[in-house]
Amino acid sequence: MKFSEQWLREWVNPGIDTDELAQLITMAGMEVDAVDPVAGDFSGVVVAEIVSAEQHPDADKLRVCQVNTGNDTVQIVCGAPNARAGLRAPLAQVGAVLPGDFKIKRAKLRGVESQGMLCAGSELELSEESDGLMELAADAPVGADLRDYLDLSDQVIELDLTPNRADCLGLSGVAREVALLTQSELAAAPITEVPASIDGTFPVALEAGVGCPRFVTRVIRGIDISRPSPLWMQEKLRRSGIRSIDPVVDVTNYVMLELGQPMHAFDLAKLSGGIVVRMAKAGEPLELLNGQTIEMRDDTMVVADREKAISLAGIMGGQSTAVSETTIDLMLEAAWWQPLAMAGRARSYGLHTDASHRFERGADFAMQVKVIERATELVLAICGGEAGPTVDTRLDDFMPERPPVRLRRARIPRMLGFDMPAGEVERILTGLGLGVTATEEGWEATVPSWRVDIAIEADLLEELARVYGYNNLPVSHIHADLVMPARPERDLSIRKLRRQLTGRDYQEAVTYSFIDTEAQRAFDPELSPVELQNPISADLAVMRTSLMPGLVRALAHNTARQQHRVRLFETGLRFLPGDKELEQRPTLAALVTGRRQPESWTESGELVDFYDLKGDLESLLDLTAAPNRFTFRAAERTGLHPGQTAVIEREGREVGVIGTLHPHLQAQFDLAQPVYLFEVDLAALLDAALPAFTELSRFPEVRRDLALLVDKSVSAGELLANVRETAGTYLTDLRLFDVYEGKGIDPKRKSLALGLTFRDSSRTLSDQDVNKSVDQVIDLLIKTYNAELRS
Repeated sequence: MKFSEQWLREWVNPGIDTDELAQLITMAGMEVDAVDPVAGDFSGVVVAEIVSAEQHPDADKLRVCQVNTGNDTVQIVCGAPNARAGLRAPLAQVGAVLPGDFKIKRAKLRGVESQGMLCAGSELELSEESDGLMELAADAPVGADLRDYLDLSDQVIELDLTPNRADCLGLSGVAREVALLTQSELAAAPITEVPASIDGTFPVALEAGVGCPRFVTRVIRGIDISRPSPLWMQEKLRRSGIRSIDPVVDVTNYVMLELGQPMHAFDLAKLSGGIVVRMAKAGEPLELLNGQTIEMRDDTMVVADREKAISLAGIMGGQSTAVSETTIDLMLEAAWWQPLAMAGRARSYGLHTDASHRFERGADFAMQVKVIERATELVLAICGGEAGPTVDTRLDDFMPERPPVRLRRARIPRMLGFDMPAGEVERILTGLGLGVTATEEGWEATVPSWRVDIAIEADLLEELARVYGYNNLPVSHIHADLVMPARPERDLSIRKLRRQLTGRDYQEAVTYSFIDTEAQRAFDPELSPVELQNPISADLAVMRTSLMPGLVRALAHNTARQQHRVRLFETGLRFLPGDKELEQRPTLAALVTGRRQPESWTESGELVDFYDLKGDLESLLDLTAAPNRFTFRAAERTGLHPGQTAVIEREGREVGVIGTLHPHLQAQFDLAQPVYLFEVDLAALLDAALPAFTELSRFPEVRRDLALLVDKSVSAGELLANVRETAGTYLTDLRLFDVYEGKGIDPKRKSLALGLTFRDSSRTLSDQDVNKSVDQVIDLLIKTYNAELRS
């Protein structure tokens, strides 16, 4: 929201300077993004009139102009395509200084003397347009100083409003806030009822139900659209970032900026039969004012006549009924479009307009008649013509209802930390436009139509704090009886998991909970994710069912910035659709890529592999004090390499997955090195075993090593689990300490070396005890896996 400070001071003029005003507005919750002068720093520029414009004798693109400065006629060589006789434009005279300390001197261009420079708006930092001279009004006083003529001693204030403050998307709303904050007088809205002088109306039918319960129109006949908009209007629009087009369009834009209500003007001669507000038909075409032709969906509201759609409701008008230089009769329109019906519609067509910005946030549903009256007054004053009666078409059953909001006196000190005087409470609420009635417990407030963000008691308390001034709220200490809650010993903390990973050189990432549809399909194509009704952008359209897409995107972002050794982890929610309701499952995910160790003269530059990541994950499993409850089983998972993926199970229940990113996705994300990642349910990691004391044995342990040949297809994890179950109670440790494939071994087989450690807590084991257990293991391996013992 951009506006001129001078325009604001026409509504309310507090006795503070620009910097104080900007600080005051910011501290009231409406952040001032920028305060900029309306023009660059220049001097010596006057209003001039081109008397004649002749072709330069030695340059095709230059013209030699005779220019009236008010005191003299000077010769100017100019290359602007719109330089013509009769045009009034800014002239920087010899000796003038333009922005950037550019001084104007006499010069010769292709042998022809030039005594100054005719200026474009961009050269004076008045606008961004640089394709021709800045064209001034035909009645601009020749010889007048341009700064005085345009009244350039002004500042442009730009606000960054939060979505709930739609009431301040018009200057009247900002002025109401400033008047309250400074306790200054607020000028009355310049709205005068214009009586009808003709009987002309145009029929309207509302068929979109709750989406559009109010549509106000007025017919104006016999206008002269060739008349220019007054200078004061053009300048206010320019300083608000809007280009002047023609008087009718300028009026609709001006009223929107002034009162916050978008409106539209139709060429009455181009309308057929009557207006119908309805839902679009699937595939129905519409050419918009910006020249874009769209095919609409059936969830989109349109304004149509009896033949076709003529406007994308609340977003942009159509080209077929646009006002043009031939327009004589108008139909003005101001409607109220329900915010939920508008949410995301403009963005879904790749559009964002001033109108959609306001309607999505919630326009004042009682402003439409006033807006039509204001626009009628301005159109008649500028273009002439005769106005018909204002027609207010409503569906009262669908109009918003604003129930009163109760504010309890006792809640103020509890929530704000001090007891605000009753008179101050009533002053603030009344200044905001609320109707305030005292009750036994406090107050009952009637909410005005423009404050769509006030609905509950907490909203009123927030307004009291905001207007009173956050800096003015007293500091008070919180007093409470706090009891430390009991925490079961078996509950592992997330903080401990984080410390473990950061200790292993990982960095924590926080990614969006929503991702693009294609990324979701790449990892979980079998799940139907929750789609956002109003996504921030098209690539953040669905709720994530996995943390892996976000981490891979973060990795791609880092590697594109020359970070080739990356270790990331994230804890967050996955959003899994269920039969009855959405499951929000806490999850931990991590990925690694690049060198195993940081670059150093002592390191060989080896890259990480699957087992590096598996070791990091197993270090987390060790924290549970029950790592044996977890097993890894070879499997396949979409998005991961089919031969390098395993599911993680806890006591037979699948709780996660680990693997290598699929080469196709690696190429899609432009990742030069292999990427290894895992994802595991946090609940499985946080449920640790209860610590218990086991008496240390005073007797020696006995170790036996076995080297055996098995088929390559045999899973080492499965084999170890069966050995552990068969070896008996004396087995205290089992390790796989070597795996070998290659020379001297059948190509279809591999060698596994197992270390079995036996001990008893009550006696020294004999060779017979140990041999019995080892023989049981060997017998199992031979029968189950066709194993051969190696000598």
